[in-house]
Amino acid sequence: MAGLYTKVKLYLEANSKTFEAEANNLELCNESDGNGDYIKIWNVSGLAKPNDEQLASYNTAGNTEEANNVIRRTRRVAYGDIGDQLDEIYKDIDAWKTRIESIKDANPKD
Repeated sequence: MAGLYTKVKLYLEANSKTFEAEANNLELCNESDGNGDYIKIWNVSGLAKPNDEQLASYNTAGNTEEANNVIRRTRRVAYGDIGDQLDEIYKDIDAWKTRIESIKDANPKD
C-alpha cells in the first residue's frame, strides 16, 4: 500500500498544488503507537483536508509512483556522475547509449 506522503502528494497535485509549495502548511506524523501515519496539521489554502476514502483512491497511483521512485534511484546510481557521463559521450557516444539503454532495460518503469 502506498504511503501517506505519496497519497497526499498525489492529492495535492490533482488539485493544482505541490507538496513542496505546501510543506509549511501541513504536517504528516507517526506516533509509533501502532496507529500508522496521519495528517497532524492541514492548513492548505483553498483545499479541504482529504478524508480516508479520498486518500485510498490514490493507492494504486501511489504504488506506481513509489515503485517508479525506486527505479529512478537505481538508475541514478547506475548512470553515475554527470561529468563522467559527459566525458563518456565525448569519447564514444555509441558506447554511452548502449550502457544507458542496458540500465533502462534492466530497470523498467511502469
